[in-house]
Amino acid sequence: MRISVDIDEEILRDVMALTGEKSKSPALAKAVTEFVRRQRAREFGRLIREGAFDYPDPDEGAGTANPIPPLA
Repeated sequence: MRISVDIDEEILRDVMALTGEKSKSPALAKAVTEFVRRQRAREFGRLIREGAFDYPDPDEGAGTANPIPPLA
């Protein structure tokens, strides 16, 4: 998809240097992709910290033995 944006030349040079790309479009695409990946990872981490994936253990308190023996 093509878009037009105004980006400071110094920032654009920094993006090109940090991404290792020699052209503007691939540099911006790589930077935006990385930004989105990091934001999603940050959101996933927040959900984990808040317990969004914690489910009750049906065996908890049932008196079952640990199936994994302790290390000797």
